[in-house]
Amino acid sequence: MAQVFHPSTNTLSKVSIFGGVFFVLGALWLVDELNRSPYVTQAGVVRAQPVAFGHKHHVAGLGIDCRYCHTSVEEAAFAGIPSTKTCMTCHSQIWTEAPMLEPVREAFRSDASIAWTRVHDLPDFAYFDHSIHLAKGVGCSTCHGPVDQMPLAWREHSLNMEWCIECHREPERFVRPPSEVFNMDYEPAQPQSELGPALVRELHIKGRTNCSACHR
Repeated sequence: MAQVFHPSTNTLSKVSIFGGVFFVLGALWLVDELNRSPYVTQAGVVRAQPVAFGHKHHVAGLGIDCRYCHTSVEEAAFAGIPSTKTCMTCHSQIWTEAPMLEPVREAFRSDASIAWTRVHDLPDFAYFDHSIHLAKGVGCSTCHGPVDQMPLAWREHSLNMEWCIECHREPERFVRPPSEVFNMDYEPAQPQSELGPALVRELHIKGRTNCSACHR
C-alpha cells in the first residue's frame, strides 16, 4: 500500500506540538508580566486630583507631619483623608486668593467633600490595618515610598499579594523602631540584619501568611 503522508509530516507534527507548548508558555509569561506592569498595577503613575496637592511642598518644604492630615492612622485601619476644614486651617490665612485652591474654598463654603482620587486603593477582598503596621514598626515610606519627594502622589509599589507576602515572610528586613515610622529620612543606626531581628523579638512581630490574615 502506498504511503499516504509524506515523511516530512512527522517533522511538521512534532514542530506543531512543541510550538503549541511554547506558545502557551509564552502566553502565560506575557500575561504574568502584564499583570505586574504599571499598566495594570498603576505603580509609578501620577493620579490626577481635583486639587493639585503637593506632598513634597507640604511635607519636605513645610515639615508637616503625616498625622496632621491623616489623623486616624495610629488608631484605625483607615489612615483618614483630611477634611476641607483641615486644609482651611492654613489656607484661610495664606494663599487665600490662589485660583488653584478655589475648589477647596468652594467645598468649605458649601460644606461638601472634595472627591479625591484614591492612590492606594486595595480591593474590597483585602483587609489592611494601618494602626497595627505602625505599631509594629512599618514606616510610612516602606509602603508609600518617598512621599515627601512627590510633587503629586503616585503608587510606589504594585500592592500585589506577592509584595505584601514578601514583608510578612521576612519582616526583619523592613521594620524600624516605632518612634521612627513617620520619619521620612530614616536611616537605621545599625545594620538592618542586626536591628531587624531584634525588633521582631522586641515587638513580638509574627509574620502572618495565612489567608485569613488579609482575606476576612
